Amino acid sequence: MSRPQSIVILGGGFGGLAAANELRENLPQDVRITIIDKKDWFMMDLVKLWIINGTREFESSKRSLENITKKGIEFVNEDVVKIDPVNKSIRTKYRQFHYNFLIISLGVELAPEKIPGLKENGLVLYDINDVPKIRDAIRQFKSGKIVFAITSMPYKCPPAPFEAALLIHSVLEETGASSSVQMDFFSPAPLTLPAGGPKVSEDILQILKSKNIEFHGNNKVISVEKNKLKFENGETDFDILIAVPPHKVPGVIVESGFAEEGKFIEVNKTCKTKYDNVFAIGDVNQMMVTDKIAVPKAGIFAEAQGIAVAQNIIGIIKNELQYLSFDGKGGCFLETGKKTAGYLSVDMFAKPDPLTELQPTSTEHFSEKEKFEQDRLKKWL
Repeated sequence: MSRPQSIVILGGGFGGLAAANELRENLPQDVRITIIDKKDWFMMDLVKLWIINGTREFESSKRSLENITKKGIEFVNEDVVKIDPVNKSIRTKYRQFHYNFLIISLGVELAPEKIPGLKENGLVLYDINDVPKIRDAIRQFKSGKIVFAITSMPYKCPPAPFEAALLIHSVLEETGASSSVQMDFFSPAPLTLPAGGPKVSEDILQILKSKNIEFHGNNKVISVEKNKLKFENGETDFDILIAVPPHKVPGVIVESGFAEEGKFIEVNKTCKTKYDNVFAIGDVNQMMVTDKIAVPKAGIFAEAQGIAVAQNIIGIIKNELQYLSFDGKGGCFLETGKKTAGYLSVDMFAKPDPLTELQPTSTEHFSEKEKFEQDRLKKWL
């Protein structure tokens, strides 16, 4: 008698949870589905912005990944130390798992240590430990200069740093300090949002300008000193630095041969890796659209990739091959403060170039953003 099929998913984020739910809903219970994650909780990154502006707390926003066990999905709260695609096995610190299909959805890790002085002299926007520090620092700030810096590309949630700047400006308006605070935004890119194209980048630039936030492109950060940010071509001072650090794949990805140091797992629209029945979805992968543009690292794309991969695995197991590909369509919200947001719609594989559009800010879009979070929490966990 043949052993039941086993599907292992590494990572319980957007892509992993979307894939696991799609698989469980469409496969018999004897197909084993396992999520392995070193964290025992899930929270959307967008909530970090709400922690900064004081409308959310971390403890009340996270959800236990253990909740997925109620659906017949196994959850293992351990760190993955080895992936062996030849023998189709996964090793954690305490045990080994064998798989028929593997979905790698481990996301990226923050690497502020790659910028000398950043950890000691700045606050990291995406670090859950620094987020409350940013909130408290902004609330207490009366006058001076706040600098936002994207230190490396690509980075996850491309609009998020601009949302953070706009939300922080809104907080400063509440505290009465906005007229006494200078806000500057630095990026290594010439445009605010290169993946969004010139029109969307200009739209975002005008929104920043309307709040007296100055954008400075073509500034590559090389180091941070006390109250000083250094670029290849100059420097600027600051009282508070809020930075997007370099990103890297988890070490196990490099050690297991899926990507070189400093790179991401290369995939095409099917998310297949170079190994049989092994897929990489979400931030951990790199899916090129043109020779210069890759699919942005965003939760909505991780979710869509997870569903497409799950549907293909379902087709293989049921002998109903579908050969579905990720279609490159999606969208995300650009929150602008005071419970308003714009909506950025994207078709990455439109011809001849990716098609993007930023819809005007409204309270309706903000409500849709809140619903986006709640709908997925309810569906996945």
